[in-house]
Amino acid sequence: MAIYYKTKEEVELVRKSSLLVGKTLAEVAKLIRPGVTTAGLDKVAEEFILDNGGVPSFKGYNGYPATLCVSVNSVVVHGIPGTYELQDGDIVSVDCGVFMNGFHGDSAYTFPVGAVNPEILDLLKVTKECLHRGIEAAVFGKRLGDISYTIQEYAESKGYSVVRELVGHGVGKNLHEAPEVPNFGKRGSGPVLQEGLVIAIEPMINLGKKAVKTERDGWTIRTLDNRPSAHFEHTIAVQPGKADVLSTFEYIEAVLNKKELVN
Repeated sequence: MAIYYKTKEEVELVRKSSLLVGKTLAEVAKLIRPGVTTAGLDKVAEEFILDNGGVPSFKGYNGYPATLCVSVNSVVVHGIPGTYELQDGDIVSVDCGVFMNGFHGDSAYTFPVGAVNPEILDLLKVTKECLHRGIEAAVFGKRLGDISYTIQEYAESKGYSVVRELVGHGVGKNLHEAPEVPNFGKRGSGPVLQEGLVIAIEPMINLGKKAVKTERDGWTIRTLDNRPSAHFEHTIAVQPGKADVLSTFEYIEAVLNKKELVN
């Protein structure tokens, strides 16, 4: 599949969609606490996206039934929202996509729920750092494998494992475009990073072993050893100098920091 490079104008349209994803995840962040159902989070996200002129990217994608992927604890990704009530000590990855002005945006954030075990909080911290390091490696003129290698090397240096079956991807007029962006790989391998390449970088890092399985619903992907997994994702554009991060955690973290002050 050919890589579709974006013009500056198209990058700005991806940014608009991605910013709405960030704002939607901030609305979700306001609700995350023990007792809230995952379907409740999904409903709020869908209404917020529609009210702001977007359409949920995930709903109906290959038959997916919801606006968000809400993945709790050992669910890596693609958890379908439902009746499950968040518990104190859970972690929950919320992945969201928005389509507007002909372009998609995609981002994910893993939230702690209540008082979370420090060992698991460390997993969240390292996974987020993997994302930041991956973005720092997304430099014009380097190769795709440099991003993959950087993420893998950092995660494994901290004693965690990297999921192999799921990868980042190009983002644009389609939710998933070429190229695939693995979170593991060899330095100096893969296509050269050119200006106008728009990709979602999304480390999925496990506390235990790297093996995963798909549940009977055909969507939910869980760690085989049932230990926790974390997931953070940004949509970025390659340009000369450092990458342009099109999605944002700013709105989410403003909500979380306020929450911490209240406690």
